[in-house]
Amino acid sequence: MRVLAIDVGTGTQDILLFDTEREPENCLKMVMPSPTVMVAERIRQATARGAALLLTGVTMGGGPCAWAAKAHIEAGHPVYATPDAARTFNDDLDEVARMGVQVVSEDEAAGLQSVERIAMRDFDLEAIRQALAIFGVGGRFDLLAIAVFDHGNAPPGYSDRQFRFDYLTERLATRNHLASFAFWRQDIPPIMTRLLAVSRTAPADMPLFVMDTAPAAVLGALEDPHVGAVARSVAVNVGNFHTLAFRLGNGRIEGIFEHHTGLLTRDKLDALLTQLAEGTLDHAALFADHGHGALMFDRQPVPLDFLAVTGPRRSLLTGSRYKPYMAVPYGDMMMTGCWGMVRALAESWPERQEEIEAALSRGS
Repeated sequence: MRVLAIDVGTGTQDILLFDTEREPENCLKMVMPSPTVMVAERIRQATARGAALLLTGVTMGGGPCAWAAKAHIEAGHPVYATPDAARTFNDDLDEVARMGVQVVSEDEAAGLQSVERIAMRDFDLEAIRQALAIFGVGGRFDLLAIAVFDHGNAPPGYSDRQFRFDYLTERLATRNHLASFAFWRQDIPPIMTRLLAVSRTAPADMPLFVMDTAPAAVLGALEDPHVGAVARSVAVNVGNFHTLAFRLGNGRIEGIFEHHTGLLTRDKLDALLTQLAEGTLDHAALFADHGHGALMFDRQPVPLDFLAVTGPRRSLLTGSRYKPYMAVPYGDMMMTGCWGMVRALAESWPERQEEIEAALSRGS
């Protein structure tokens, strides 16, 4: 069985071709620029030419592409966008309009002349197939597994940070497990608009499994034997934009917090990890600090004897008082999120669980 797993981040998209006939270390991998980085570069090139832009397609990850669009407008060049593409910048289209983007209907977009068109999407199967084909790798897959970070579609006037954390809380109340953030195509919650957008760009005739990036990374870190062997630990994914930490014990999630990486220092993150271990984390305080929030299922203090870290900005914890272990499942930190999706897939697909787990067990 061949599973194409893609972990879509802010800086890179990390691609794993998981094949149950191979050892995990021999599965094919690519680390490529993220879709938002590629769109941002196309926008900057259009800015240099002074071209008008039309953004079409679906909602995708923002960040770099949003900053590039804003710079394009500030340079005096128009940006048009269809509603779904415009929601990349904000779910509230009035806010998008205030940014200077001219939101147009699909019919109006079709009639626009003298504009450069850029299709917005987090997932481009054809591009991946072409890249693999250059090296003689066939483009047949039995399943697609894709992870993106999704704030969800918050109602007008409701904080998207609080809305995101409400979602995390609801999922863990339903099932206290990292795999609770993974869904088959037909089960994606309606509020998760970015996950739904991914499903719209994936072939309808191919099974699709989607997951939130941060839980996928933490679940993947547990594939590192040094992490998986520890009965109680704290595992942290330090992403480019968001940092999510889990306190794990006795097979359960005992507490979590999520914050913006750009607002953290090593000492500040150490302090939050201390509170997580001591069971003293306070949601209101973390939210007031412009984070997403905190949730404790068990406030019994425990020693923080083992700290596992993954993510592209894991160096933030270099020199931490907790002497972090840098997780490398199957020898590659960049594939942590992909391996987390594979593990979640095994737990969500009873018919293929034995086959997937047998393949994973052949790894180091």
